[in-house]
Amino acid sequence: MIIVTGAAGFIGSCLVGKLNNRGIKEIGIVDDFSHPSKARNTENKAFEISVDRQEFADWFRKNHELVEIVFHIGARTDTTEFNMAIFDELNLGYSKEVWNLCVQYSIPLIYASSAATYGDGLLGYADDQALIPQLQPLNSYGISKNEFDKWVLKQEKAPPFWYGLKFFNVYGPNEYHKGRMASVVFHAFNQIRDTGSSKLFRSHHPAYRDGEQLRDFIYVKDVEEVLLFLMTYGRDSGIYNLGTGKARTFLDLVHAVFNASSKEPMIEFIDTPIDIREKYQYFTEADMKKLRSIGYQKPFTSLEEGIREYVQEYLTETNCL
Repeated sequence: MIIVTGAAGFIGSCLVGKLNNRGIKEIGIVDDFSHPSKARNTENKAFEISVDRQEFADWFRKNHELVEIVFHIGARTDTTEFNMAIFDELNLGYSKEVWNLCVQYSIPLIYASSAATYGDGLLGYADDQALIPQLQPLNSYGISKNEFDKWVLKQEKAPPFWYGLKFFNVYGPNEYHKGRMASVVFHAFNQIRDTGSSKLFRSHHPAYRDGEQLRDFIYVKDVEEVLLFLMTYGRDSGIYNLGTGKARTFLDLVHAVFNASSKEPMIEFIDTPIDIREKYQYFTEADMKKLRSIGYQKPFTSLEEGIREYVQEYLTETNCL
């Protein structure tokens, strides 16, 4: 059985759908299923068992012989949350318990880290594990992810194989429940549909003009391809970047949404909210040489093509993956 934590969330539910598309139904889904806003993400998915997040460790101890691999995708991802105790519990403590269980029962583990660990990018965006202790994330979420990466690298015992994936800016189907934390693509589509225009954050950095802040945007379907590649590859354990390797501007992004929506661009710039202004990343770009070096050769979806498919096949039609 393949275990997916965070299975009712964005990336986790897409992974379950991807596994189903490959004919795999022996899946255990783990999440806090009490949120009605995420219910659509598990509808029409095939799986054998669902386990509440708080009960997963006990279930694992009793049923470990059934488990082939764990995808630990679930996490608290709110970058505007500053209560470190919440992240210590959900992102750090919980992840340590999952790791230790995988070690104890010799189960492979693939877990979600984040590009937020890179902070302002002063040390670059290379997934060199020697740099991880020096990284300075800009928010509590990034700190929690980096603290877990640091902890992992200190462990003397590890699962048979394991990967920590630093997800960059993922967008795509099944993120409708994320509210403020949903992708800029999702918000831009809704703004354009409702008002005919889109809002972008004004730059508060002298090196960047309005709308020319740069991020590495990756389509969720590409993320799932990498996850399944690593599941079958099973060698060269470590922490890897997962982006496209090509940064694009927010202006590029919203123009692609306008094009996919068949509307003329109308863009308004607004101030970046005070609560995140000092913690805002102006540039991210994944160095993808490490993943490529172990044999992952599939091309990544272009921003324009990913947005076209997302808008026209999912957002316009209100479909889930």
